[in-house]
Amino acid sequence: MNQSIAPHGGVTPAQAISSKEAAIASITEFLAFKLGAEEYGIDILRVQEIRSYEEPTRFANSPAFIKGVINLRGVIVPIIDMRIKFNLEQVNYDTFTVVIVLNIGKQVVGMVVDGVSDVITLTPDQLRPVPDFSSAVDSDHLLAIGAVEDRMLILLDIEKLMTSTEMGLIAETAH
Repeated sequence: MNQSIAPHGGVTPAQAISSKEAAIASITEFLAFKLGAEEYGIDILRVQEIRSYEEPTRFANSPAFIKGVINLRGVIVPIIDMRIKFNLEQVNYDTFTVVIVLNIGKQVVGMVVDGVSDVITLTPDQLRPVPDFSSAVDSDHLLAIGAVEDRMLILLDIEKLMTSTEMGLIAETAH
């Protein structure tokens, strides 16, 4: 068997693709949510609960996308506004604004979104590869594009996104 080895012990592009394919194959149900005009999906098994938005307690000198923290039944939960993180032009807080509370590793994190729509089950033939282009979301944090009838969902690898060094929230977990 001929295996390619990446320089300096890194991951080859083929290995990265196969790890992304393995992640996609292991997830079949996604929570669909809106950020601006786009619809995204995350692994439903990472979702602990969905809550209405409440103003969190701010921290001085934290990045703009980290809104602060809330006390959720005795657990201090950092709140990330994904609309700010993804550079959306307009960020409004209204009755549809919700916080999706996630379990990432041993950490609980909340993410603010414009609203949630439903839970969608996707089969492998409904998944399309993510094209290479520059966007607010690093391509490493995108699993695929899900096509359901006339809808397209951008499927996020929420664990990789939340554990990324740019977020600065959670120590990387073992995958």
